[in-house]
Amino acid sequence: MTAGKLSVIIADDHTLFINGLCMLLQSEPDIEIMNVASNGKEVLQLLHSNRIPDLVLLDINMPGINGFEVLKRIRAYYGKVKVVMLSTYNEEHLIEKARTEGANGYLFKNAEKDELIRVMRKVNEGELCFPHKKEAVHSGFDEPDLFLKQFQLTKREMELLQLIKQNLTNQQMADQLHLSIYTVETHRKNIMQKLNLKNPVELNRFIMQNNL
Repeated sequence: MTAGKLSVIIADDHTLFINGLCMLLQSEPDIEIMNVASNGKEVLQLLHSNRIPDLVLLDINMPGINGFEVLKRIRAYYGKVKVVMLSTYNEEHLIEKARTEGANGYLFKNAEKDELIRVMRKVNEGELCFPHKKEAVHSGFDEPDLFLKQFQLTKREMELLQLIKQNLTNQQMADQLHLSIYTVETHRKNIMQKLNLKNPVELNRFIMQNNL
């Protein structure tokens, strides 16, 4: 490690996100980007074959070995490495899972640069940095549907399932929901993970079987 610098590995399967993160961090004189990885297997290979970083910025949803599985292995074999999980969603069960499985922090991907740098530095100094629990929001709607509770799906993910049922492309869904295609892809990955499905065929079968 360069003397006095916080060494970091960034792991995410979206190249544009990694490039943006690198651009933000390269301007910080006390931070050194050691390497980047696009999936969980690459993270573990980097840890095994290179010098150990101070911190790993770790995407939760990655192909192959997901972020939580990588976190478990880091805790088992590289206990001193700090880990900050990255996620699109402010979902309490994901935050709590990251906390209980040994992450040092949890950041939303839409965080401002100042917050990102602050969390990285605090975690490196030994602090834990997790979002505050969301306050209950009361609205005119009934309690979340039992189906959503059972599979821990969000309302947005349920909307996406309805559009997938219509055989829309990711771009068509993005246009209809006024989202970026990156966000739609992330939603789809999260749905597959929550429903424990492996491919689009299984997803379509699930939709039909549950009359969505």
